[in-house]
Amino acid sequence: MPLRCVYTDLDGTLLGRMGSLFRDAEGNFSLLQARALEACHRAGVEVVIKSGRRETQVLEDTRLIGQTSYVYEAGCAVNIDGERTVLIGELEPDEGLTVYETMVRRGVPELLFDAFDPALEYHAPWHTDRELSHLFRGKIDVEEANAILEREGHGDLRLIDNGAIVASMDGVEGRAHAYHLMPEAASKAAAVAFHMRARGYAPEECIAIGDSVEDLSVAPVVGRFFVPANGPERDPGLRAAIATGPPNVTVTEGSMGDGVYEAVISTLAGA
Repeated sequence: MPLRCVYTDLDGTLLGRMGSLFRDAEGNFSLLQARALEACHRAGVEVVIKSGRRETQVLEDTRLIGQTSYVYEAGCAVNIDGERTVLIGELEPDEGLTVYETMVRRGVPELLFDAFDPALEYHAPWHTDRELSHLFRGKIDVEEANAILEREGHGDLRLIDNGAIVASMDGVEGRAHAYHLMPEAASKAAAVAFHMRARGYAPEECIAIGDSVEDLSVAPVVGRFFVPANGPERDPGLRAAIATGPPNVTVTEGSMGDGVYEAVISTLAGA
């Protein structure tokens, strides 16, 4: 079946060094991301950003690449042609507060900071102006964090690992990771599946691309999933997840935008 939609992460995937659409993984100027987008446009393929970033950022990037749908805050919500849908299951924020503010009132971020100090902190300055999730950086055991949340009565929330980041962090050996504290029911996979249903896309008509364990969760709902080479190079946990994951996962030879170009062109060519 022909390709109809590409779901792509931003940081470490479509965007190159320093979050640039026109830089490769080493920071050299590159047009491969733009050529991948051009190929999609010529073939009538929709491109949907699925990102952990807040909505204002994802909206601007979506407009920049000429598209009309996007997934933000790691799947907590999706916007399709200007219509916003929140995908947080049965979780109800406290009256008059956002989900983000409700987590603060309930002391959940402080609970995690106390448990993992000094290996966890807010991912400043990108942690502000969020409505549905909290964004941290550090290097912690996600399973342990979620066990703490469950034990302390916050089982309607979960912490996810959204991949290794470039920025260094005091007190952390090696690469720090980005983490999202979010409603338990939300995920990039659920948001992608929602968009597919809304558009009437079959799984075999869609591919997804991403560089984190959370991105990899999208693999079962699409025809093929591509991981840019930088993902497993930076993150041993992602390497392990790929090794035991779905059979439709391919690690590209190229990193970041080069990998996106490779995934798009090879799929359009029927490879």
